[in-house]
Amino acid sequence: MADAIDSAAPPMIREIDHTRRKLITGSCTLLLLPVIPRLAHAATILAVRTWPADEYTRVTLEMDSELKAEHFILENPPRLVVDIDGLRMSSAINDLISKIKPNDPYIDSVRVAQNRPNVVRLVLDLKQAIAPQVFTLKPVGEYKFRLVLDLYPRVAQDPLLALLKDAENDPLAGILEELAQSSPTEAPIPSVDGQKLPPIANKPSEPIVPPLSGQRDRPILIALDPGHGGEDPGAIGKRGTREKDIVLEIAKRLKKLIDARPNMRAYLTRDRDFFVPLHVRVQKARRVKADLFISIHADAWIKPTARGSSVYALSQHGATSTAARMMAQRENEADLIGGINLGAHNQQVAKVLLDLSTAAQINDSMKVGTRVLGEIGKINRLHKNRIERAGFAVLKAPDIPSILIETAFISNPEEERLLRSSAHQQRIAEAVLSGIQSYFAENPALARSA
Repeated sequence: MADAIDSAAPPMIREIDHTRRKLITGSCTLLLLPVIPRLAHAATILAVRTWPADEYTRVTLEMDSELKAEHFILENPPRLVVDIDGLRMSSAINDLISKIKPNDPYIDSVRVAQNRPNVVRLVLDLKQAIAPQVFTLKPVGEYKFRLVLDLYPRVAQDPLLALLKDAENDPLAGILEELAQSSPTEAPIPSVDGQKLPPIANKPSEPIVPPLSGQRDRPILIALDPGHGGEDPGAIGKRGTREKDIVLEIAKRLKKLIDARPNMRAYLTRDRDFFVPLHVRVQKARRVKADLFISIHADAWIKPTARGSSVYALSQHGATSTAARMMAQRENEADLIGGINLGAHNQQVAKVLLDLSTAAQINDSMKVGTRVLGEIGKINRLHKNRIERAGFAVLKAPDIPSILIETAFISNPEEERLLRSSAHQQRIAEAVLSGIQSYFAENPALARSA
């Protein structure tokens, strides 16, 4: 019928109708173009890292683009299943299998397979029940996009248990066990009747630290916080020396010295290479009812000529210098580099905790900081002969004197060499201990009831 109409129409009408049909056909073709399927770009795995620790194990996949991941838990036996969208099998992701160590406290083995087009499935066979956190991180510093798997125990560990690891050889183990068994809001005075402390040879110049007021023979607890760790290497020297490694070694040496003293005990916020968020470091110190908090770092500056040791205390009203402000900003960015799951924490509660710092805490921090700075000045050049102050987040425990020690400039080639020396690490630890003893000899710690 249409053909009959076309043949009967005048030539001008037939030409207009033919042109109209060509336009309609062309428009339909243009409308169809966007829905033609295109091959999706598969992300590239840049690195796979694992950080096993007693507190939690972290698995990190670094990629050149952001991905989405879904996860679920299977029981009997326990498994964590993670589906990563936009990823294809590669040798890099297969490397994850070999990175799982036999001594990992949470992961027994890993299986990797292409579950469906552009979706890779990870199956982590677990050694115990976990409470996982799976989240992504935006690029920061030298890192690109990261997918993070944090495997926490289903029942969180009590920080006080770390103080009981060497119970068989520790004469203070009974005291600490009573502390660990007490409730967080009730801390009864532990008894040490019948217990003998091992004899310690004191040098004549060493002050004797008095017991805590109101808690006879309750050990003075000092929280030692080796900065950075895990995903966050801290500053890196010209020879490749990583701040996180140096400060952990110094902290371990200092812990050994403190534990050898009568009526003193040290607790490490981390005892190996893993990341601890800043507010968790503060919470750990408060949970073990620490009488002093010392965060240990190795400084860095844009000019390699900068050198010397520094001690910092908290300031709530601005930094004492531009350098102090920049240093606090750099240290406070550790959470961004190390990577925390912001959705898993009540940020308002954390902020309240960090805003509760009191003038009394800062006053005591200045006292102990002055003592420590004076002792460090005997073994190393000081960057400044006074305590610097700035808004370091890790120093904001509201009820614990807290200082941050920058042991030396790792960005200075000569001081980097010193920091790598075990002998110099020992000298730093001994100097800090002398400062601690001097402070407590004149400022006995007060008993804590919460």
